[in-house]
Amino acid sequence: MSPARGSEPRDPHEDERPRMRAVVGSDRIEEEIFGRVFDGKVAKRIWQFVRPYKRQVSISVVAVVAFTGSQLTIPLLIRYAIDNGMAPDAPPSVLLGILAMFAVVVAVNYVASRVQEIVTGRMAEDVLFDIRRAMFGHLQRVPLSFMDKTEVGRLMSRLQGDVNSMQEFLETSVLAIGDLLLLFGIVAVMLWLDWQLALMVLIVIPVLLGVRILWLTRARAAFMAAHEANSIANGALAEAIHGVRAVQAMDRANLNAELYGQLVDNTYKAQLRASKLAQIMIPIVDTLTGSAMAVVAVAGGLMVVSGRIEVGVMVAFLFYIQRFFDPIRSLTMQYSVMQRAMASGHRLTEVLDVDVDVKDLPDAVPLGKNDDGSVEFRNVTFGYDSENPVLKDVSFRVNSGETVALVGPTGSGKSSSMALIHRFYDVQDGAVFVGGRDVRDVTQKSLGRHIAMVLQEPYLFTGTVRDNIRYASDWADDDAVVEAAKAVGAHEFIEALSLGYDTILAERGSNLSLGQRQLLSFARALVADAKILVLDETTANIDSYTEMQIQKALQRLLEGRTGLVIAHRLATIRNADRIMVLQQGRLVEQGDHDELIGHGGLYAQLYKLNYASFDDLPDELSDEDRALAT
Repeated sequence: MSPARGSEPRDPHEDERPRMRAVVGSDRIEEEIFGRVFDGKVAKRIWQFVRPYKRQVSISVVAVVAFTGSQLTIPLLIRYAIDNGMAPDAPPSVLLGILAMFAVVVAVNYVASRVQEIVTGRMAEDVLFDIRRAMFGHLQRVPLSFMDKTEVGRLMSRLQGDVNSMQEFLETSVLAIGDLLLLFGIVAVMLWLDWQLALMVLIVIPVLLGVRILWLTRARAAFMAAHEANSIANGALAEAIHGVRAVQAMDRANLNAELYGQLVDNTYKAQLRASKLAQIMIPIVDTLTGSAMAVVAVAGGLMVVSGRIEVGVMVAFLFYIQRFFDPIRSLTMQYSVMQRAMASGHRLTEVLDVDVDVKDLPDAVPLGKNDDGSVEFRNVTFGYDSENPVLKDVSFRVNSGETVALVGPTGSGKSSSMALIHRFYDVQDGAVFVGGRDVRDVTQKSLGRHIAMVLQEPYLFTGTVRDNIRYASDWADDDAVVEAAKAVGAHEFIEALSLGYDTILAERGSNLSLGQRQLLSFARALVADAKILVLDETTANIDSYTEMQIQKALQRLLEGRTGLVIAHRLATIRNADRIMVLQQGRLVEQGDHDELIGHGGLYAQLYKLNYASFDDLPDELSDEDRALAT
């Protein structure tokens, strides 16, 4: 027996479908939404990129005006040819003169059209690349706090999709000027030829405007719905592809296929509705055009018979009516293009207007070769959120040539301290000194030359092994690159690659092992010849054998340099000159390994309990040792 309708078993995934649509689509609605028809602030900012090309803009506008003038002139020449050049008593020279003028106007029409297309297209391309260069350059300098809060995918969308929308707008905006001139020019010429016949024709305009207003409201909603549905489906597709391992591991393939099918179906319906609304105006405009031509044929024919107007006037009217609705159709398209452009421009200016908080002071001086490799923190307080400081009144000094290890549980402020040394962020209170100078008083370029960083996840770029090693020191020659690779133990595996130092690395060096990538990052730091070396969890994700290789490379790398080593593993920090223990943003103890063991504080407790990592620290031990440390 089948169950009653009210007692049907509930689909266990019934509530999951709307959640999937909401989660995937929520991050993309902002990217697809239409803006205001015109935004003065956005237009002013975009004009800053167009201003260098004022000459090209002027040429394009002149070409459009010439093109529009020729379009208006051609029907008048035809009218004059019919009424005067073809009259029985007209001398042949009149018709020949009209034909010559017609040839000149057609030539002007062609040349003006070509000039406008070439100049406007090139100008739009130039502006597009200028905007992209400006955004790329700005994104290289924006504070890391902005990058911490911003999705890379959204920034890529702005660099590509939004800039392309601006290019489309720039290419068609000059045409909009021509469409407006042509529209008003046709009305003016028809009124000049015969105002009564013109009014009979123009009576269809209120009907067209009414239809357009009703259509735009529904069409805009339909287009937005289609964009959003398409974005949600694309988002679900990208998410499923990126997470294919998790999908297969949790046996979600069939369910995901069902959910994606529903999203595709929704997209199809939304796109179909938008397509129907996009097409509905074509027969309406054609009907109105036919109606206007019928008015001219009937009313104009009666006027010709009665002698009120000449045949040429009626023919000219028919030509103008055929062209009358083209600029209206084009301007309607411009309406949507401008809306998208204003929304895209707003998002672009949001990125371009991000303040570069960390920048050189006007009187900043470069660190020189005579400045040593010392590092000092004086009463430093810092937090990514001013209400929740990560470092709290931290003070310490690292002497030039000394190797110091920073240890502590996750979130204690180790990596934040190193970011302050390189001045990725500015302190909220206190000061950080490098080489005896406040990092805010020196140039960032010289600070970057003074400090080399090796991160837990070495970032290699697409390119040759050689170029990656000298990424931070493009002045280094090939011999220096090879010498650095030999010093850190990377030369042998590099030579074993297909093209040696000229081997092209895949994205992020994915065709190398993690240990090999780490050795390349050591070679990069060595060839940069910086006085201060920051090592952030360089042995956290590698096996014991590779760690032994890297420890040997580290010994060579740290010779004669100030070393700041962040590590979780106790085994990697025992040989440091000094160990500093951070906990909850405070420096709780410091000293060498033997001193800290003798002190009996947090470090000693962890060592005696044989913890392999500070992340193994349990909460109750943390509270106890905090009390011991204080």
